[in-house]
Amino acid sequence: MTRTPAQMWQQFRQYWKHFILQSVFATVVIFLVFLTLGTQETVIIASLGATTFIIFALPKKFTAQPRNVIGGHATGLLCGFIGSWIVSLMPEQGNDLLWIHLVQAAGYALAVGLAIFIMVVIDTEHPPAAGTALGIAVDGFTWQVAGFVIIVSILLSAIRYLFRNQLRDLT
Repeated sequence: MTRTPAQMWQQFRQYWKHFILQSVFATVVIFLVFLTLGTQETVIIASLGATTFIIFALPKKFTAQPRNVIGGHATGLLCGFIGSWIVSLMPEQGNDLLWIHLVQAAGYALAVGLAIFIMVVIDTEHPPAAGTALGIAVDGFTWQVAGFVIIVSILLSAIRYLFRNQLRDLT
């Protein structure tokens, strides 16, 4: 359903405090993510940014549920690890660069496809977690990044839970 500009303005006027509060929450979370990770893990940061959007712009939606946020990112981490492992089996240097490139692309794609498959099967759909799978597959698995993703997922879910009566879908 598409809203007219007048309807959008009406909604903003009615719920302006929610728009501001929820945007401030998102800004603070992403600020803390950047302070912790820096810019080395850009795909993971982008994935957490998308999760932050879902939590603070669409908190009542299915994909914002803690089961989906935490379970989805945990699934993304596992599948990213598998993709990273597949890519690591290839020698870094070799005569057949096309073969190496094909295996890398297959490992990255498998991480995303497997994450989607598992999330749908275990009912933890969270679209940004596919980005987590890709980020881990490309950058490699580290316990530090994995722990950080899980901590941020839990933190976002806790904020959503604690402020559930104050948060509203902004769409």
